[in-house]
Amino acid sequence: MTDGAFAIDEVTVRYGQRTAVDRVSFASPPARITALLGHNGAGKSSLLSVLTTVRAAEAGTVRIFGHNVRREATAARRWLGVVFQEPTLDPELSVERNLWFHARLFGMSRADAQVRIAASLMSFGLADRARTEVGELSGGLARRVEIVRALLHGPGLLVLDEPTAGLDPGTRRQVWDDLRRLRRDAGVAVLYSTHYMEEAEFADQIVILNEGRVVRRGTPAELKAGLAAASIELSTHDDDLACGRLAAAGYDATRQAAGVVVRCDDPERHVAVVVGAAGVDVRTVAVRRPTMDDVYLEAGAASTRARNGSHA
Repeated sequence: MTDGAFAIDEVTVRYGQRTAVDRVSFASPPARITALLGHNGAGKSSLLSVLTTVRAAEAGTVRIFGHNVRREATAARRWLGVVFQEPTLDPELSVERNLWFHARLFGMSRADAQVRIAASLMSFGLADRARTEVGELSGGLARRVEIVRALLHGPGLLVLDEPTAGLDPGTRRQVWDDLRRLRRDAGVAVLYSTHYMEEAEFADQIVILNEGRVVRRGTPAELKAGLAAASIELSTHDDDLACGRLAAAGYDATRQAAGVVVRCDDPERHVAVVVGAAGVDVRTVAVRRPTMDDVYLEAGAASTRARNGSHA
């Protein structure tokens, strides 16, 4: 695999007889946001624990900007910033003191640390909170401090495990604005795990894990395009008659419990024509396009079918 911000190649993680991550491979160049999407227990945290040098994989290799995390762990960590799912700031220390402690761990000089801390707090709108004890901050502000801390030593890759878990929608949106700004302005690559479908939409690349395996990978648009076409959904005074007329007119129309579904490309353009071709009074009409929920459910179903087939 080509080395970039990170390269994960055939990684396997086991806990006793249980395989948590099964021969997973994917990579990212700098300045790309990658979402690792999956339900609890899909293998996301186990994979991130290997990438962040917390544990060793049973098989496979991980490189961060070319550095093998097993053989060159110290060098790899200097390119890496990590925000764990559980808070790791000292609640009894001020925001500034937490950042100073991190700077010392990475061997930053006092002058360099002072400049970076001031600039980082200003960039994230936290300058007025520098002397505030972390325990007095809201969950959203504390998470932003953790992101600042992870970036303080200038890494090229930021890894976040469920970064917005427990945050309200407005605060979650602010976190994603921050991450996209980092990608755009500083060229930082971002890898995050999530089980929120809507949060996967913020990524340039989505990797869906199911039972430790990659079952889908691509951009949000590519993953949605892999599903059935978009559709127009009609509820009429006579759905059977409407479905028959639409089928006779050459449309891919099916009768379902809620009405008639007409599958077609560019459905917004065809709504008026479809309504006319139905030939009966229409109660409701709606356009439906595939969502990340559809992608995720289809990926899980396909994985189950493949697994059951392998056991047949």
